[in-house]
Amino acid sequence: MKLNKIEVLAGISSFLATVYIVAVNPAILSASGMPFNAVVTSTVLVCFFGSLMMGIYAKNPIVVAPGMGMNAFFTYTAVLGMGLTYQQALGAVFWAGVLFLVLSIFNIREGVVKAIPKPIRHAVAAGIGLFICFIGFQNAHFVVANPATLVSLASLKDPHTLTFLAGLLFTAALLVRKVNGAIIIGIIFTTILAYPIGRWWGDAAAYNFGSQTVVNYTGFFSWPDYSLLFQADLWGSLKYSFLPIIFVFAFTDLFDSLSTFVGLSEASGLTDQNGEPKNLKESLITDSAATLFAGLVGSSPGTAFIESSVGISQGGKTGQTAIIAAFLFLPLMFLSPLVSLVPSVASSIALVLVGTFMLSPINKINWKDLSEGIPCFLALVLIPFTFSITQGIVFGLLAWTVLKFFSNKKSEISWVLIVINFLSLFALWV
Repeated sequence: MKLNKIEVLAGISSFLATVYIVAVNPAILSASGMPFNAVVTSTVLVCFFGSLMMGIYAKNPIVVAPGMGMNAFFTYTAVLGMGLTYQQALGAVFWAGVLFLVLSIFNIREGVVKAIPKPIRHAVAAGIGLFICFIGFQNAHFVVANPATLVSLASLKDPHTLTFLAGLLFTAALLVRKVNGAIIIGIIFTTILAYPIGRWWGDAAAYNFGSQTVVNYTGFFSWPDYSLLFQADLWGSLKYSFLPIIFVFAFTDLFDSLSTFVGLSEASGLTDQNGEPKNLKESLITDSAATLFAGLVGSSPGTAFIESSVGISQGGKTGQTAIIAAFLFLPLMFLSPLVSLVPSVASSIALVLVGTFMLSPINKINWKDLSEGIPCFLALVLIPFTFSITQGIVFGLLAWTVLKFFSNKKSEISWVLIVINFLSLFALWV
């Protein structure tokens, strides 16, 4: 294969736009009890496998990596919220990949996708954005617990808060100026900024502000940690009460992938003769395979990254762009000690800003139609307020079904949606 200079540069650009996930994904998943260095390895493997398959099989210039939102759902809803072990949660990711793969291969996805109202999909995407933004503020200790009001703003006299604000505004300024790799540059800047005030991470936990404890740091490089490979509890994750987890992983991944492919194709002209996203079936199969693979190697689901638009805007039009990006991820498997130096005050910046990007679909919702606006509002706010993507989706769909029925808009309720409602409610009840 002869390399095209434009495609190579586009691949580098896409890599720089998405590489922040190698620091952020372990920061989120390690809260579930998974070893940090092992999650770095599994994250890189998912990025490499998914992007390489996207380039070779689907022939699209789209990077695949563990999805933002799904990693938060994995840790804060599945493990910490519903009590799954991380091994069971990995099993749920695997089965979600299998379900997604079946839907993609046999084109069943179209019926399922049509059953979920587009406005609810937009609301869920925005709700997930608020969810991961809230997690980012919490992890950065910018928003803290308050016994009187549940949450409140941290003290602006706290150097931790000031460091976070400085890093957030610096990174936002880079994004506004359309600097390639803005988020990863912002994370590095904030990590360096945090060092003088005692936020230097090493093999042990970070020491507190004002402490003189020295971290026993041994270097930037280490061999990859493969301890999470094949740790998924495939049979333990098939308990009936865990089915909502598999459902949310599969269908959120499906909706996210579809919206990404449609959005990128519309913006870049990557369409076929019918105006549909180029190689859509192959791209969805790649996404589902990346999710299945993620469950086996120890990560939350893999999905197409909207940040691939950076490489596409640089002229990337073929699978070469994704292939170049895939190989650029590989060396990071040997840099887990370096990645572990990134404090939560720095990695949280990515959560907040990506949450901002995910709010854009809400302008597609018809808020004046209350039979649409109320269900979308419930889905939007219940995801962050209940700390559960599952409950936001379930009650959004339930409200849609009930309100459309009583507003004489029964044509907007499909039998598939009714079945999904009953299964979801029953599973939550159990």
